[in-house]
Amino acid sequence: MDFEDSANRLGINGFGRIGKLTAWHHINRRYFGEIVINVGRNVGSGIEDIVHYMERDSTYGRLANYLHGCNTPSVISEVNEAEGTMMVDGIRIKFLREARNPSQIKWKENGVRLVVDTTGQFLDPAQSADDSRGSVRGHIKAGAEKVIVSAPFKLKDKGMDLKGAMPEDSITTVMGINDHMYDPRKHVIISNASCTTNCLAHMMKPVLDVLGQKKILSASMATIHAATGSQQVLDRLPGSGKTDLRKNRSILNNIILTSTGAAKALALVIPEMQKIGFIAESVRIPTSTGSLVILVLNLQEDIQGKPIRRDFINDIYRQAAQHDPRGYLHYTDKQNVSCDLIGNPRAAATIEGHETHTRTAEVSIDLTAVPGLDQKIIATLNSTTIHVPVTQTVIYGWYDNEMGSYVNMLGDRTVSIAEDM
Repeated sequence: MDFEDSANRLGINGFGRIGKLTAWHHINRRYFGEIVINVGRNVGSGIEDIVHYMERDSTYGRLANYLHGCNTPSVISEVNEAEGTMMVDGIRIKFLREARNPSQIKWKENGVRLVVDTTGQFLDPAQSADDSRGSVRGHIKAGAEKVIVSAPFKLKDKGMDLKGAMPEDSITTVMGINDHMYDPRKHVIISNASCTTNCLAHMMKPVLDVLGQKKILSASMATIHAATGSQQVLDRLPGSGKTDLRKNRSILNNIILTSTGAAKALALVIPEMQKIGFIAESVRIPTSTGSLVILVLNLQEDIQGKPIRRDFINDIYRQAAQHDPRGYLHYTDKQNVSCDLIGNPRAAATIEGHETHTRTAEVSIDLTAVPGLDQKIIATLNSTTIHVPVTQTVIYGWYDNEMGSYVNMLGDRTVSIAEDM
């Protein structure tokens, strides 16, 4: 391989949902002239079975149609079993089928400097590159210079995690929110956060910009999330040490309560959120993609200012979407269902203004029960109860947790990093 052209070569580790769709994205984008994909094992009866998997998808259809529209013939040619290569719409793709431990993947031998790890397995940037079970730092040991992780970081050392400690060369970014915090001279491992965090960040930022952190008394969110590859088609026994028994129940038949790290990751990309009480929950449903964030904000009214009503909230998002130079936030007054968001539009979040709701009520606060308040001051008051007008706001944001939102955001992050290498 021509090592002088290695800046134009992308490595992808893992070829599951995000891995395959990332390859589709970059074949279509044509920024990288070559893509090296590590599968880490033999597939079926040979590379023809990889071709079969590459060129069709149960959610997004045929690769050829994705690239060029209906009735396009196959775009895959020059398939070579011995070399593990093929040409896909003019882009050379090479598949590595030997190593699953990142430290043993032949990135250096294949001239790969930038890797996107889509496995969801190697999420701890503090873990040693020599860990026998594999580590995201193993990619660096294997010759890569930068690694982008398509999931939130998870520190295995709970002590470090509770302290919010993170290696200095690692950072979590969301495009359009804090991607400017990435320092190419300093950061080596970059988390693109999760699909939910990407959506949530673009829902929270416009409200924070207009109202400020002090007016947001509390916040909560629930994501109604499509199924993922970690779930089971049919009921099965949990693995050793697993504690969440619900993920082993059939996703075909159930609404499944689970957890999300979106609140924690959000504070990494929008630091003001650290001062706002925030709860995040997740509900998995039996759809293949297309998800929804329901965001609930409790906002303190300014009795001398403009009341916070539905039109006021919608206008915040309408204006933010109109002035978003990269189109990461969309606003619509139309009535949508989840299928309408699959694959399109290319946005982190689509606000459905038709469903925005507000309700204002007075909250009574007993000052005698407020910790730390000087009792001498309370004694001088005519009343120990104050009444604060609070508006509860419910905002709906759609996102395609696979191609339409997340993979496109990940693709932009990947190209932006490649441009600085």
